[in-house]
Amino acid sequence: MEHCFPLRVYMEDTDTGGIVYYVNYLKFMERARTELLRTEGFEQQHLKKDGLIFVVHSLNSRYLKPANLDNELQVKTVIQSLSSVSILFQQQVVRPIDNSVLCRAEVKIASVSADNIIPVALPKLLVAALNKYLLNS
Repeated sequence: MEHCFPLRVYMEDTDTGGIVYYVNYLKFMERARTELLRTEGFEQQHLKKDGLIFVVHSLNSRYLKPANLDNELQVKTVIQSLSSVSILFQQQVVRPIDNSVLCRAEVKIASVSADNIIPVALPKLLVAALNKYLLNS
């Protein structure tokens, strides 16, 4: 299953030419991952109170086409793999009007203790909820 997060490009997202500044694609993807968790009933503030936070372990992105001011976009998210302490997301920022893939990335997120930033196991309920987003499942 794929999670889709809709958004629109605002002036604050662009450079002076009206083209989305490259780092904002990463922000769009971050929001999409947060909303995927929220959709499944896992808000990050509640996880933090339980002693767990997520950090970006690694990221590989490729920029293919520009997005422009006022474009409607979607961030499509699937999970490539789940381990006991990490999630490897595949994400794409797409312009639905012409089905153009603008940016794609693999983002590995690690689960760590909020107290000392050492790896901790993902909650079993979270893993169960995320399994439906696994590729080839």
